[in-house]
Amino acid sequence: MNIKKQVAKASENWTDENGQSVPYNRTTDIERMKEKYAYKIADEAYSVHKRIVAFKEGIKTMCEEVFNTVMNEKERAKATKGNFTWYNFNGSIKIEIAINELIEFDGLEIEKAKQKLMELVGESINKDAEFMKELVLSAFQTSKGSLDTKKVLGLKKHADRIKDERYHEAMALIDKSVRRPTSKTYFRVWVKNESGEYKNIDLNFSSI
Repeated sequence: MNIKKQVAKASENWTDENGQSVPYNRTTDIERMKEKYAYKIADEAYSVHKRIVAFKEGIKTMCEEVFNTVMNEKERAKATKGNFTWYNFNGSIKIEIAINELIEFDGLEIEKAKQKLMELVGESINKDAEFMKELVLSAFQTSKGSLDTKKVLGLKKHADRIKDERYHEAMALIDKSVRRPTSKTYFRVWVKNESGEYKNIDLNFSSI
């Protein structure tokens, strides 16, 4: 981050947002105060940000060491790596690691699944018709042009109840359409208070 502070001298010119040179003595006391505090806040914020980034990397390293040690001790496969919670000796501190995978759908495959399901609810005349229609229409509603992945994947839990083969073919198409391009790891630190309840220390690592 490049933070270049204006030189606060009467003999110097400042540059405004339009790139125009302005003599220092033409600036107001309020503008000078804003200039001083804005750069002070930005400098401090950037310094804090760097410490947070370093702290998150440290947490990641320590949690990976704990995880690997536990997995080796219990002779578990490393492939089970995922959400993980561990505690200190007296249980006063709880550390949580949660991995959230971003799920997207392949456009062509999910459209095939939608068409098959819409065909099914359009033709069905049995008692399950309204039930299925409500499920399907709700699942394929879009918000800002995107599908709600939880609702779409939630259709699968009704497969045992719906006997029509087309429904199962649609569920297979949904499985085929799933893409997991990225994942995020979240770290949460909890400490017990005097009442014995865990309270989260808000670190807001999500965007780092």
